[in-house]
Amino acid sequence: MRASLKQKAICVCETKIAQKGKGVGLSFYAFFANKNDNPELSMEAARWWIETHKLDHFEKALKIKGMIEAEL
Repeated sequence: MRASLKQKAICVCETKIAQKGKGVGLSFYAFFANKNDNPELSMEAARWWIETHKLDHFEKALKIKGMIEAEL
């Protein structure tokens, strides 16, 4: 996953955690607006989430944030 998408995902995770607590879950769809304006970037996130890490549809934001930070 490209660095700009990783940074955006970390920001989304941090925002969700701040709003709803450490137990909040999310999917990779949370990294995007409610429109498909960049399908290539959406697929990149989907591949990272589904193919590379074989994650469930919803995962804890804290877990995702930690996984991404470990890759930086």
